[in-house]
Amino acid sequence: MPDTFDALPAMTRRSAFTLPLATAALATAAGRAMAGPPQPTPTETAEPLGIGLEGWPYPGPVSFLPLVMGGQSVRMAYMDFAPTSGANGRAILLLHGKNFDGSYWSGPVDWLRGAGFRVIVPDQIGFNKSSKPDLDYSFEALARNTLALADALSLGRITLFGHSTGGALAVRMASIAPDRIEQLVLEDPIGLVDYRAFIPPQETETLVAAEHAYTIASYRAFIAHFFPLLPKNSYEPFVTWRMRTTLSSEFDRFARASALTYQMIYREPTRPLYASLPMPVLLTAGTKDHSAPLISYASAAARAAMPGIHPAAQQAVNELRNGRFISFSDAGHVPHLEMPERFRAELLSFVKS
Repeated sequence: MPDTFDALPAMTRRSAFTLPLATAALATAAGRAMAGPPQPTPTETAEPLGIGLEGWPYPGPVSFLPLVMGGQSVRMAYMDFAPTSGANGRAILLLHGKNFDGSYWSGPVDWLRGAGFRVIVPDQIGFNKSSKPDLDYSFEALARNTLALADALSLGRITLFGHSTGGALAVRMASIAPDRIEQLVLEDPIGLVDYRAFIPPQETETLVAAEHAYTIASYRAFIAHFFPLLPKNSYEPFVTWRMRTTLSSEFDRFARASALTYQMIYREPTRPLYASLPMPVLLTAGTKDHSAPLISYASAAARAAMPGIHPAAQQAVNELRNGRFISFSDAGHVPHLEMPERFRAELLSFVKS
């Protein structure tokens, strides 16, 4: 679903197309010292990829938690990493954004493991390697799934680190179970703005059609706007896996799940919850983060009037009981990839406090 770019005509689904693959991990391209997960071998013609991203490289073994949502049996994918030094007895969950697979957490996983944390990285239902049921998604349901995962792993109090849509989920989860959450890290979180005030509602079928309409070029342009500081090849893997799923026989289900989760984001702003959060919160944003889900459906006047994530975060930190805001100058939507060394230092300083 295009956020800042209008959808272009659909490509022929089964035709061969070129997808140049990145030969290094995303975080390595961003300047990380540690090695990322192995990347696929470049090919001239892309092969289909299942909508569960079967075979797509992740930085660790993937397990599954069986759940029930809306009367449907589903499986929630997750990775569980032990600390690599000086175990501190604490656990942190990393909650992904909407258009990002679990591989982009490689850097934070290594940083936090090295600081003594047990690190759990779930894929939410509807995303990445998890099931993609056709149902009305809500942040509360996803939060309760994530709490069920924490229970299954015998976790007590935990720290949450949510990026983008995962930031909105982290806020909702913290509001539901404040006694379980000891710290909250929000990286460029979605939900700071009530999009209903600027963007007219869209039919789900309209959003499904937009998912089908992406071409390689238009999706690459969509992903590029998240990363003003990164070279093209460093974010190409995001383009690769998304476009390879279009060749799957189950892509219709992927497209519908994506559309339904956009509806969740649209109707559930999380800004009203900030004032109720009792735990320490680290809120970060890049100054060049222009992300706004469904913005292509807004009028020119509404686009101009809608606050961006960075200014909205600057205001929202004042609503937190115990909040701190960090600005990443010139970074876009994912500072942990664009400014990894500085982000690492700020993250570890906060979670160790």
